[in-house]
Amino acid sequence: MPSSIPAPPASPGLNRSVRFGLISIGVGVVVLGTKFLAWWVTGSVALYSDALESIINVVAACAATLALHVSSRPADADHPYGHGKAEYLSAVLEGVLIILAALSILREAYGGLLNPQPVEAPLLGVAINGAASAINGIWATVLVRQGRALRSPALVASGKHLFTDVLTSAGVLAGFALVPLTGWLWLDPALAGLVALNILWSGSGLVRESVGGLMDAAPDAATLKRLRTVIAAHAEGAIEVHELRVRHVGSTTFLECHVVMPGEVPLREAHAVSERIEAALREEAEELVVTIHMEPEEEAQHRGVLVL
Repeated sequence: MPSSIPAPPASPGLNRSVRFGLISIGVGVVVLGTKFLAWWVTGSVALYSDALESIINVVAACAATLALHVSSRPADADHPYGHGKAEYLSAVLEGVLIILAALSILREAYGGLLNPQPVEAPLLGVAINGAASAINGIWATVLVRQGRALRSPALVASGKHLFTDVLTSAGVLAGFALVPLTGWLWLDPALAGLVALNILWSGSGLVRESVGGLMDAAPDAATLKRLRTVIAAHAEGAIEVHELRVRHVGSTTFLECHVVMPGEVPLREAHAVSERIEAALREEAEELVVTIHMEPEEEAQHRGVLVL
């Protein structure tokens, strides 16, 4: 006897996520213009590589906002489990764009190493680029915090991407400041190459995480343990609970399990047990969709969440 909670309607949190996505586009455009200004006044290959990544940030913010808009749609006949996986698609796209940006920067760095050029107005370039990095750092913090609060993979991915941008920018600025002091012209394109390698690593990691979401990867061990504890604590009257499966789709968590009941227990009492488990799980995790399959005692497997 399956007992389930229907898929939830669009969450207000998702609408908030869309607003954060739109703001991200605006912030990205401002940072992009500022970093290209820093490159224009210096001619630095390293600062150019930093500005080039900002183009990817703007494109990725647009893709993430579109995905968040799609995710905000409620479940329908064609998509009974909702549209939450659109966020994972956006995160995969962002990761691919990051990798392409890294390859483009490597190309520029290679050309700069073959023919290094002196930089102009280094102090002004550092100041302009530093201001852009500060804006990115502040907004990245907001995105990660709000993304985790709203359980939005797209916002968290965008925030982490911006943090990577901030760290690489800091490294670029530190090394770039040494160019006029040391006279090592090769240092500028070398820094661009290091930035590209770091971005390449970040992009590949983002793709791996997002593909895991698309493949319905199980949550972390701590989350599973917490859910098992809740089920075991509220399954009084059952013999055992097994076949526990949990997956995340955007901000929604889907949980399935089999509850084994004594054969003589009336249907009404068995249903009350499933209702009690569902209520406890809903208190533990918001936006949770639970499906419970009731089974007679001969189906006991003596594994999974054993109810004593």
